[in-house]
Amino acid sequence: METSTRQDWLSLLAHTPLPRLRRLLTPLLPPAPRVEWLRRAETGLIMLQGRAGGSGTRFNLGEASVSRASCRIDGRLGHGWALGSNGEHAELIAQADALLQDPARQEQLLAQWIAPLRAERAERREQAAREAAASKVEFFTLVRGE
Repeated sequence: METSTRQDWLSLLAHTPLPRLRRLLTPLLPPAPRVEWLRRAETGLIMLQGRAGGSGTRFNLGEASVSRASCRIDGRLGHGWALGSNGEHAELIAQADALLQDPARQEQLLAQWIAPLRAERAERREQAAREAAASKVEFFTLVRGE
């Protein structure tokens, strides 16, 4: 499996709102006895770093809460990370990650889960760009005579 593909689906799952993720994933998730939890959802803090000017010296910007979970389904390890303290979000991502690694089901799940989420995320980004463009202010400077 290509690493960038897995990174892509983990990113999409993490950026999907929990209610949407729940509606999409729940019908295809395995029954509870088939899921071996290595780490049930835990919530902790991570340090966010920034860079002065975008490329300069690093500095600590602040902390953010994050939830993580890990499970095994049919011998495949799934990991889930999500911003915030909602452990259900991380657990859903972990289960989806494990199922998406199954070569026999991957094509079907990519079409059922990841393709619609990718389109929805693109739409959310376009909407945000349109809203930002609508509030854009153009500044100009008049040159005084010398």
